Amino acid sequence: MNNPLVTWLTEYLDEWRDHRDDNYLTDWQEFERLWRGEWAEEDTTRKSERSRITSPALQQAIENHTAEIEEAVFGQGNHLFDIEDNEGDEDPTDVEYIQNYLKESFKKNKARKRIGDTILLAAIYGQGIAEIITTTKKEYTPATQPMDGIDAVAVGVQEEMRVCVYPEPINPQNFLIDPAATSIDEGMGCAVEKFVPAYEIAQKIKDGTYLDADISSTPTPDSDLEASWIDEEFDKNKVHVIRYYGLVPEKLLDQTEEAEFVELFDEEDTSELLQEYGNLVEAIVVIGNGKLLKAERNPFMMQDRPIVAYQDDTVPGRFWGRGVAEKGYNMQKAIDAQLRSHFDSLALTSVPMVAMDATRLPRGSKFEVRPGKSILTNGNPAEILMPFKFGNTDASNLESAGKLEVMLLQATGTIDSAGMQTQAAGAGEMSIVLSSIIKKNKRTLVNFQDNFLIPLIEKIAYRYMQFDPESFPTKDYKFVVNSSLGMLAREVEQLQMINLMKTLGPNSPMTAILMEGVIENSSIPNRAVLLQKLAESQKPNPEAKQMEDLHMQMEMAAAEASIRKTASEVEVNKSQAVRNMAEAQAKPEEIRAKMLAAASTNLPSQDDMIAAEFDRRIKVAELMLKEADLDNNTKIVEAQTGKNIDESVTNTAVTLSDE
Repeated sequence: MNNPLVTWLTEYLDEWRDHRDDNYLTDWQEFERLWRGEWAEEDTTRKSERSRITSPALQQAIENHTAEIEEAVFGQGNHLFDIEDNEGDEDPTDVEYIQNYLKESFKKNKARKRIGDTILLAAIYGQGIAEIITTTKKEYTPATQPMDGIDAVAVGVQEEMRVCVYPEPINPQNFLIDPAATSIDEGMGCAVEKFVPAYEIAQKIKDGTYLDADISSTPTPDSDLEASWIDEEFDKNKVHVIRYYGLVPEKLLDQTEEAEFVELFDEEDTSELLQEYGNLVEAIVVIGNGKLLKAERNPFMMQDRPIVAYQDDTVPGRFWGRGVAEKGYNMQKAIDAQLRSHFDSLALTSVPMVAMDATRLPRGSKFEVRPGKSILTNGNPAEILMPFKFGNTDASNLESAGKLEVMLLQATGTIDSAGMQTQAAGAGEMSIVLSSIIKKNKRTLVNFQDNFLIPLIEKIAYRYMQFDPESFPTKDYKFVVNSSLGMLAREVEQLQMINLMKTLGPNSPMTAILMEGVIENSSIPNRAVLLQKLAESQKPNPEAKQMEDLHMQMEMAAAEASIRKTASEVEVNKSQAVRNMAEAQAKPEEIRAKMLAAASTNLPSQDDMIAAEFDRRIKVAELMLKEADLDNNTKIVEAQTGKNIDESVTNTAVTLSDE
C-alpha cells in the first residue's frame, strides 16, 4: 500500500505533467531535433519529400545567442559579482574574504560550465532552470606528516569533508510546476523528476539520507525523461526519482508510515476547499519508483525553494518562456522545405533515366545503365531506348533559402560574421546594424540577472551560512552582479573608443582613460598586467617632477631678470630725458648771451654807424632767438612725450613684477 503522502502528491504531479506534455512537449522535442540537426518522419514538409537534410541556420542562431549571453556574463573572468560593504565599515577584509570564498567555491564546483548549460537550455526551450544542490564531499589534498622517532616525514593525502553548493541545470522535460504559477515561489510547488543510478539511492539509504524503502522494482520506461530523446533506453539499474519542493498537508507530512487513511481535519463542518488546502506547510519530498524516500519540512533557514529559473524571452503571465528555437521555427521549416525541394529535384534531373519499349527487349533481361554495359535489343536501339529527364533544377530554391536564413537571423536577434560584413561597410553602419541585436540580447541578460543569477548567488550564500558557518559567517550581504557587454556590443564599443582616441591624439589627457577602457573590455589573457602597467605609467615620476620644478624656477628667474633689465633701462631713459630737458631749457639763455656779446663787439668806429649796426644786430638776434625758442619748444614737447612713454613702460614693468 502506498504512503498517503505519495498518493496525495502523485495525483497533482500527474496533472501537472499532463498539462506540460499536452502544451509544450511535442514542440520541445522538435526544437531539440532541429538544434541537433536530426531528421524525424513527423518533421517532413510534404508527403512526396525524400530528402532528409536539415539546415544549420537554427543551430547557428542558438549557438550565437548562447555564446553572446555567456560572454556577457563571464566576460570578466571570475569577477562574476561583488558584495556591497556596510556603510562606515572601516575593515573591508571581511567582505573581501567572503567574495573570494564564493568565487573559489564556484571554481571548484564548475559553476561556470553548469550556468553555461542552463543558458543553452534556455536558448533551445525558452526556460533556463537550475536546481541548487547542497551536499558534502570528501576532499583529498597532498600532505606531509613528521614520523615519530626518526628524522623523516611521511608523504600522503589528507582527507577533509567540505560543504559543496552548486547549480545543477535541469532540462524542462524533467521539471514539473503548478500550471497556475508564473515563478518558482508562486504556486503550490514544483518538482524535478529523472532517472538516477540505483547505487546512488542505495548509498543514501545506507547513510540515512533516505528511508529504507523497497525500490527494487524496475521503473516504467519513459523516454521523455531521458537527457535526450533516443529510440532505445537502458532500463536496468536505475530509479525513477521525483524531488518535490512545495506545500503539502501537515498531517500527511508527519505521517511517515503507511496507513490506509489519515484525517486532515477533526472538524466535521469544514469546507471541502479547506480540507484540501487549509493546512499546508513547506516541505521537501523525495519519491523513488513510487515509494517514499524522504519527507521533511523545509530545512533551509530562509524557507526558500532550491530552484531558480528565468525566461530567455519574456512571455508575460506564464512560467514557460520563449527561446531562440521558437523564434526561428517558422523560418527554419521554410528553409528546410526549400532545400529539400532542391535536392529532390536534383534526384530527377541529375540521375540518368531511360524510356524503353519493353516488347522489344530480350525476355528476362535486367535493364541497367552503367559504363561499359552492353544492352541487347530486338531491333534498332535508337528506336527502342530513349534517355530523358524531368526538366531542369531551378537554382532559385537555394537563393530563396539564403533569403529565408537572413529572415531567421532577424527573427532570432542573431547574426553571423559573413552577414555582418555584407550589411555594413564602415564602423558607423556596423553600429546601426548591430544596435537592435545588442538591445535584444540585453533584454535576455536583464532577465538572466534579475531572475536567475542574483537569486542563485543569494541562495548559495544562504546555504553556506547555514551549513558552513565557520567558513561563511552569517550576515545580510548585498550581492551586485558584474556582467559585462556581450561580444558584439564589446566590438562596437571598442571600435568607437579607438576612433575617439585617434581624434583626440596621443597628448590628450582623455587618451589614457580611453585606453584603459579598451583594455578592460578586451579578452586578452594578460589584461591585468597591461592595466597595471598603464596605471604605473600614469603615476608621477619624482625625478621628472623635480626636473619640471627646476625648469619652472629657471623660467621664473629669467622672467624676473628680464623685468629688472627693463626697469633699469626705463630709469636710464628717464634720467636722459631729464637731462635733455634741462639742456633744452638752458640753451636759449646761452644763445641770447652769445648774441648780445656778439652784437656789442666789433662795432664800427663812427658813432652814427655804431647805432645803426647795433640795431641791425639786435633785430637779427631777435629773429634767431624766436627760431631758437621754436626749436626749444619742440624739444621740450618731445622730451615730455618721451617722459610719458617712459612712465607707461615703468608702470608695465612694475605690474609684471607684481604678478
